[in-house]
Amino acid sequence: MQENANDRRVEPETASGAKRSAVVTSRRRFVLGGTAGAAAWALRLKDGGWAPQPPVETHAPTTPDDALTRLMDGNRRYVSRHLKSCEEDLAAERQATVAKQEPFAAVLSCADSRVPVELIFDEGIGRIFVARVAGNVAATAVIASLEYSVAELGTPLIVVMGHSTCGAVKAAIGNEQVPGQISALFSYIRPAIDQAGTDVNAAVKANARIQARLIRESSPVLAEQVEKKTLRIVPSYYDLATGAVTLLDVT
Repeated sequence: MQENANDRRVEPETASGAKRSAVVTSRRRFVLGGTAGAAAWALRLKDGGWAPQPPVETHAPTTPDDALTRLMDGNRRYVSRHLKSCEEDLAAERQATVAKQEPFAAVLSCADSRVPVELIFDEGIGRIFVARVAGNVAATAVIASLEYSVAELGTPLIVVMGHSTCGAVKAAIGNEQVPGQISALFSYIRPAIDQAGTDVNAAVKANARIQARLIRESSPVLAEQVEKKTLRIVPSYYDLATGAVTLLDVT
């Protein structure tokens, strides 16, 4: 006997009713979910454009070790080209930091345009307190700025970051006549050259170590926090070619 096609789809009434109920429920949830989602997006509509949802902000590190770990994790993302900070809502970040700043680390770097500190550590607005000067030297105004980051903002970590083929270090090694006030940097860098010789990158690393020690020893404010272990001052070296940051003499 030939099977009726309709017979293959016959189901008990109770099962059919349950299926119809599930479909209605599913549709209702979809509609309600869509309405809620639209309302959420409408709340984020500003200045005639759609504002993307800002990421959930994780708690900033409060200890020196945690802060250093976060910086180095960010540098690994930078090297591997998997940046997270570029996906964040800059408008939301600006608004969130208007009233106050709470950086979890301070970085003293060279003023060289090839050393973009926030990018190197994959951090957004308000998370790194950056002091920049040619040769990353610990001049008086620089130390005062770093004292502010620690004493007033509670920053638990200072990283002094030299970089490969630093022009300021090269100039100090050459010790030739230079225009303007560039030679004012030489006296800060000369101890590194005396220690490491005329190899530029060796001198850069020695300079980062010396400036880190100078910051610690010349500032009672910072030395006290280091003694309490609520602050670390760490020298480092940035490779322009690879983008990698190497910590120097960290114990």
